[in-house]
Amino acid sequence: MEREEAILEELRAIRKLLEPPPPPPPPEGFLDEFVAFLSKYKVLGLAVAFILGIYLGLLVQALVDDLIMPVINFFIPDIPWEEISVYTFRVGHFVGELITFLIVALVVFLLVKVASRIGIE
Repeated sequence: MEREEAILEELRAIRKLLEPPPPPPPPEGFLDEFVAFLSKYKVLGLAVAFILGIYLGLLVQALVDDLIMPVINFFIPDIPWEEISVYTFRVGHFVGELITFLIVALVVFLLVKVASRIGIE
């Protein structure tokens, strides 16, 4: 009988551990609601990520414009490739923007890959 009681007590303890905790009480007052909103949706982290994203984009754009595109221009000198057009379509400009996009996407991919390896999510 004692063994059955011990088993029942253990099962009650397990059941108590498995029950979800009660929800936190709703915030009272405008300021508490605002703070709850900021923490629930992680607004501060989102703002920091947005600002850093802007400057990271500018940094990658400078990398492409100042370091990579001059190398491409070195291999095709004296050709204003951005001004190449077919009828009214600026094909050269589009190709230049496509190359820029691919390079930016590659750099961002590499940054995310390195960040995930060092534990930044």
